[in-house]
Amino acid sequence: MRLFVTGGSGVLGRELVPQARRAGHDVVAPRHHELDLFDAGAVHRAVRSADAVIHLATRIPAPETMRQPDVWAENDRLRAEASRVLVDAALEAGCDVHLQPTITFLYPREGAVDESTPVGTIPAYLASALEAEAQAARFTEAGRRGVVLRLGLLWGPGAWTDAPDLRYGATLHVEDAGRALLAALKAPAGIHNVVSDGQRVSNERFKRVTGWRPLH
Repeated sequence: MRLFVTGGSGVLGRELVPQARRAGHDVVAPRHHELDLFDAGAVHRAVRSADAVIHLATRIPAPETMRQPDVWAENDRLRAEASRVLVDAALEAGCDVHLQPTITFLYPREGAVDESTPVGTIPAYLASALEAEAQAARFTEAGRRGVVLRLGLLWGPGAWTDAPDLRYGATLHVEDAGRALLAALKAPAGIHNVVSDGQRVSNERFKRVTGWRPLH
């Protein structure tokens, strides 16, 4: 497949891109300065020969500034506005798949949850994650395959922490995240939890439909 990947130099992209190339996929992953994701015309031209769009671009602020609402503005635009532009471009190009990772923080903070669990009360900075998920659903409603991966809190090389932090309910090693993104190219449309085994957030649906298993 020809994959168009945003955020290819980020923590997820650094795992996915080499894995995808080793698997035989043709990967196009423009860097931040090479493509303005808010320029609809440029995005449409960049995506027009792709089979799948994988939207990994984020701008997560440093942990010490996270409680400042203004620092989330660009990340919100990337999740909401850029997702809309990319879905429009993918539909026009005839892409088969639009793949959008979000986060398991959307679930209630306590108790066992799976994909049928309603979203909990969320802080304002997570509203754009729901908008990104809505854009993937719009892709599905147009007769294509919009796949959302709700990822656990990442750990490992390039992430904030080198060890799993269970205070947030679910975790995922970055290598397993890259493998999951690759496996998700064959996943059915809809929302899938992708987390390590044995946590309160169930990963059973994604394992069942893709054969993916976490290594960490």
